[in-house]
Amino acid sequence: MATPSLDEYDIIFAGAGTSGGVAAGRLAAADPSLKILLIDAGPHVQEDDAFVQPARCLNHLRPDNPVWKVHVSNVSEYLGGRPQVVTCAHVVGGGSSVNFMMYNRAVASDFDDWEQVHKNPGWGAKDLVPLLRKTEKYQVAPGKDDVHGYDGPLSVSYGGKFTNIGQDFLEVAKGFDPSREHTEDPNEVYKSNAYGRMQKWIDGVTGKRSDVAHHYLYNNMKTSGLEILTGSLVKRVIFEGKRAVGVEYVANPVFQPNADKEIIRTVRARKLVVVSAGTFGSPAILERSGIGGKDVLEKAGVPQFVDLPGVGEHYQDHSTIFAPYLATANSDTLDGIGRQDPEEMAMWVDQWTKTGQGLMAHNGMDSAIKLRPNAEELKELGPDFEQRWKEYFADKPDKPVIFFTPLTMFIGDLTTVPARKYFCMGFFPGYPAGMGHVHIKTGSDVNAPLDFETAYCRAPEDMAVLRFGYKLTREFARRMSCYEGELTTNHPVFAADSPARCREGVAPVPVDAPRLPYSAEDDKALDAYLRKFVVTAWHFMGTCAMKPREEGGVVDHNLNVWGVEGLKVCDLSIPPANVCANTYSTALLVGEKGAVIIGNELGIKA
Repeated sequence: MATPSLDEYDIIFAGAGTSGGVAAGRLAAADPSLKILLIDAGPHVQEDDAFVQPARCLNHLRPDNPVWKVHVSNVSEYLGGRPQVVTCAHVVGGGSSVNFMMYNRAVASDFDDWEQVHKNPGWGAKDLVPLLRKTEKYQVAPGKDDVHGYDGPLSVSYGGKFTNIGQDFLEVAKGFDPSREHTEDPNEVYKSNAYGRMQKWIDGVTGKRSDVAHHYLYNNMKTSGLEILTGSLVKRVIFEGKRAVGVEYVANPVFQPNADKEIIRTVRARKLVVVSAGTFGSPAILERSGIGGKDVLEKAGVPQFVDLPGVGEHYQDHSTIFAPYLATANSDTLDGIGRQDPEEMAMWVDQWTKTGQGLMAHNGMDSAIKLRPNAEELKELGPDFEQRWKEYFADKPDKPVIFFTPLTMFIGDLTTVPARKYFCMGFFPGYPAGMGHVHIKTGSDVNAPLDFETAYCRAPEDMAVLRFGYKLTREFARRMSCYEGELTTNHPVFAADSPARCREGVAPVPVDAPRLPYSAEDDKALDAYLRKFVVTAWHFMGTCAMKPREEGGVVDHNLNVWGVEGLKVCDLSIPPANVCANTYSTALLVGEKGAVIIGNELGIKA
């Protein structure tokens, strides 16, 4: 089993994911004398085409891929009696190494909520937007502005191709929804509700993924005291009195099958331990360390060290539907790359190698909208959503209700569908009301299944948004020139005589065609479909929420775990409220803010 080169470091990060990697990389660059150790469950990704070639992100969806840690939720009546399967990246760089590279940023009121509603000074938009800028090298448009960065480590571009599916969606929007604007920048932070071409965390010159592993970690390892220990799982934090002084870790049998997983090793931290193992891993480490709710710890056989009942609570995600449609033969899709078709792979890899362009430098998403409903759409959302609108959205004009985008591929297991071209309409409620939990069941086995509840589809207001999203995005799909019907096996089963029934092998309708009517029986079928097919967006957060302790918080605004010293949490488990966006940008932001906080406390001037 690999071991660290030292017995003691200045800072230990329990997890080398997106946020932890950003914080560690910034600190190492600012003070190369710091001895920093990151312990990660998975392997390295350095210059591995499986990770740096963007379109290969589809291959990471395979259920047997070892870089994913699979979490299976409790069976839920709200999901038609099924569990939800959620996967977390176990690789250096975390989600940044395997995600869909969507450059999709939160709106300003999301951050202002963190500061004002949840009482976290320094976490409002005025403080955080400069940190968003700090992460990026914006290649989409020349010049300088006050919302984008042009000198950061991570490149942002449109990718290697503007697919005809993405273009088609925007053209349909002009005719089908002329009341809404189109924008050159759907991610300018202070506005939403406009259609636009989506940017990507892809270098526009090299065509490579813009990830944390290569641009914050590997680039600093030769010139600093930064080390990464892979294939290892942090079991718990070690304390002397109330101060964290190190961690215990064991071999991950997935990546070290010959190591004795019963051997517990320790490594000490002189200055700080940072738990950065994500929405699932961080609360589990805290609970195995005796930090959490009394009932949870008693059931797991762990003596309580600090009473923090908020640990593992407030699980949030974007419950998502990827509704698949049949695409025409001339559509630009990534299905061939996802199937690893030899001819398609050879063609796109060759173009990518020579020019950094083409579909291999793509993520399958070219256009989208963060939609804020108008008066007529609020009526369609119905009474189940009315109170939620008044309480959460009405007085925040930048806040959208739903995000939707066409995806130039089938999302899911391609071996379960015929080998052809597809596109999906993906959509999710931006701020679901339902919240779940993530807790350990035992304190002794780091690989034991978790007590995991998603709360997908539990809140009526969330179902209202999903129902609205299906009907609206289907209207877009059936007007797009690439459309050849629904993949009926993955759509609602409407009655044979229903005007809303799904069909294969049909032509698109004119942009001004009437919308499909849905009866009460159709709505029942739609609800059954949503509960059966809703899946994770891999946007989980909130299980170590940054809030006052008396309000169920786990960390304070400086990321300190309540009730102890020398211990912080720095990852997507800390946001106290959701964001209507893919969460890569937010994870980067948490890491940048964490670096500033830690650097200030250590007196690092840079």
